[in-house]
Amino acid sequence: MELSKNPQLLSNIATNERHGENSPYFDGWKAYEENPYHPIKNKDGVIQMGLSENQICFDLIEEWIKKNPKASICTSEGVDEFKNIAIFQDYHGLPEFRQALASFMGRVRGGRVRFDPDRIVMSGGATGANELIMFCLADPGDAFLVPSPYYPAFDRDMGWRTGVQILPVDCDSSNGFLITKAALEAAYEKAIEDNNKIKGLLLANPSNPLGTLLDRETLTSLVSFVNEKNIHLVCDEIYSATVFKSPSFTSISEIIEEMGSEICNRDLIHIVYSLSKDMGLPGFRVGIVYSYNDAVVSCGRKMSSFGLVSSQTQHLLASMLLDEEFVGNFLEESSRRLAKRHEMFMKGLEQAGITCLKSNAGLFVWMDLRWLLKEQTEEAEIVLWRVIINEVKLNVSPGSSFHCTEPGWFRVCFANMDYHTVEVALKRLHAFARQEKLAISSTRYLRNHKLQLSFSFERYDKSCVHVRTLFHRTRCPLTPQYFLDISVPMVRAASRT
Repeated sequence: MELSKNPQLLSNIATNERHGENSPYFDGWKAYEENPYHPIKNKDGVIQMGLSENQICFDLIEEWIKKNPKASICTSEGVDEFKNIAIFQDYHGLPEFRQALASFMGRVRGGRVRFDPDRIVMSGGATGANELIMFCLADPGDAFLVPSPYYPAFDRDMGWRTGVQILPVDCDSSNGFLITKAALEAAYEKAIEDNNKIKGLLLANPSNPLGTLLDRETLTSLVSFVNEKNIHLVCDEIYSATVFKSPSFTSISEIIEEMGSEICNRDLIHIVYSLSKDMGLPGFRVGIVYSYNDAVVSCGRKMSSFGLVSSQTQHLLASMLLDEEFVGNFLEESSRRLAKRHEMFMKGLEQAGITCLKSNAGLFVWMDLRWLLKEQTEEAEIVLWRVIINEVKLNVSPGSSFHCTEPGWFRVCFANMDYHTVEVALKRLHAFARQEKLAISSTRYLRNHKLQLSFSFERYDKSCVHVRTLFHRTRCPLTPQYFLDISVPMVRAASRT
């Protein structure tokens, strides 16, 4: 008998909807997996632009591995350490690995702050680290405030198994979606009125999906806020080394150092970090919680036994991250390549008449397609998103899946593919935007000239304005010239009537 037909045999945790697997964010991944783009085998396939992955510096890591075969226990040069690494290891992790991570985190932050290896708690990737810190800080039903738009999987990571609520703090484009203390105060008071128990504030800095940084003034105000309310602050800093132009990244650790223990209760401050984005190693599942609270470090280490980082991975990365020359070159070259890729992608969008939120970090851009919506609603955004997925064959992520309150924004990733694939994606976006503009221009022409048509407007509407619909439904998209060939004569004929 199948368990799926007998849901009572499964737990409420296993079957609740908070995983979010059925959201547009994950639906786009499924569309890609069913029809993946390949430059030779499947040129008309879906290009994956919904995965925030950093693949632009793999060659640097591969070169280091070749030069340092002893770092791996799976080589003849390093096999002597096999037994020592393969046997049971303390849940705290290898001392040299924690030291290497602490050193790397300080290097990423420009050496402006030092990290204590004894405060590092390991977990299986940032996903595991997010859940671990929630288990430490909150009970089922407790709530954390999160500025929107925010990473869709926060709902899964923080709340699926813990029962913790995630309450969005609405931010908008009027100030670049920057969180303000006023908006935070309003969200906090509303949550209290609704009988929510607020245990903390969750931030992502740099932001996913915005690619923007929180400045010192904002960070200071947020630290002051959590101290006033006596709630926790969890700062996700997994994109801290993806900053590719000024201003530079400011860690929450720098802020609390500047504020001092008299003003800031350090027991309330916690950092989530990983090597998934900064080094492009999500498959290594290296996530950590760095807490300034001794009790959290102690509890976290007990819980980390359910999601440790492989000792083999720790051994290899300890050698790599303690190589100061390699780390320095890697961080510099990664920043340079990200800047170059970002510039290329932005120029391509600009040529298509598409704008994005100004950003200087991350592996994505926050693309503005509000002008393409038939109406400013989430439903219209999803309609547009399905066209982009099914017809343009690009998996981009709709803003509504990030809890964005303004329909028409999309996150588009640019660092998870090679140069050629980026070019193909840009060509598709350019053709799509051009055809949409032609359709919009034709509609506006008719409205502005208030034409008196000798045939029914309904007939014209079906014949001309909805050429865009034909483009959406056909396997072979119509060219702009085709659109002009049938629309311009009709408009001229109508104007003569």
